[in-house]
Amino acid sequence: MLSKSLIRRLDLITLQLFVAVYEEGTLTRAAARESIAVSAASKRLVDLEKMLGLTLFVRQAKGMSLTAAGETLLHHGRQMLFNVQKMGLELGEHSHGVRGYVRMLANLSAIIQFLPEDLRDFTALHPQLKTDLEERPSTGVVQGVLDGVADLGICSSDTDTKGLFSVTYRRDNLMVLMPMDHPLADREGLSFSETLGCDYVGLHVASSINMRTHAAAREAGKMLHLRIHVPGFDAMCRMVQAHMGIGILPQKAYELFGRSLGLQAVPLTDEWAVRRLVLVVRDEAALSPVSRLLFEYLHASEGAV
Repeated sequence: MLSKSLIRRLDLITLQLFVAVYEEGTLTRAAARESIAVSAASKRLVDLEKMLGLTLFVRQAKGMSLTAAGETLLHHGRQMLFNVQKMGLELGEHSHGVRGYVRMLANLSAIIQFLPEDLRDFTALHPQLKTDLEERPSTGVVQGVLDGVADLGICSSDTDTKGLFSVTYRRDNLMVLMPMDHPLADREGLSFSETLGCDYVGLHVASSINMRTHAAAREAGKMLHLRIHVPGFDAMCRMVQAHMGIGILPQKAYELFGRSLGLQAVPLTDEWAVRRLVLVVRDEAALSPVSRLLFEYLHASEGAV
């Protein structure tokens, strides 16, 4: 059977080369990245295809693209390589007294507003457990958990979670950020449509806030006048302070970054401005004991201030 043949014959170096060819687009660049001769790299790929009895790449004049079989191998191969790397990290940590290791992905809102204190308190309760946290946009969080890059993730609830198991983590409220002398600064609340005549400072294009505000503008039949994209809430506050436009950010992010810069934030009254952040995992029952500890701790924080 092919599965038994794979166990005996598939080596990690070839698998890593296969992934590199996909990511680099050409065999030459992939071979250079993996420090292997092009002829040797080519032979490894040919042998891999012969062993599988499948064509993995379409060879083109300007590079190589995956076949459907190649896409399947890419999905599983990345997960295998990640698991090997994770195994090495976790085994190395044991020599320093660490008893467990959790890989986690989260969006910017969760990292800025809630996770610093939550992870601090969790670590105080479980000092021999280690958490590896990486920031990604909500869609990237979902894909990373699906691909096995992380044990659990936190994303906005309006993201397509693609069948992942999800529970509520926290809630936040979006606000309109502006200079104190802005004509709307004395309002107690604003609907998003009322702001669409203003220039905007937006978060990076993949952020859930950026996508939601563009969708809301389309629903209102108006244009979102976006002057600039910025990578985070601190950069947004500085650009708003410089009168580059107004912005949308969570209340706690304003309290952390905007208030000290002399900016004003007015609550959005739209229903979508009250958001849920959700914990996502592939299979709750399949979580490791360490991942389950963190999952249950973060889920229990729902409703905390």
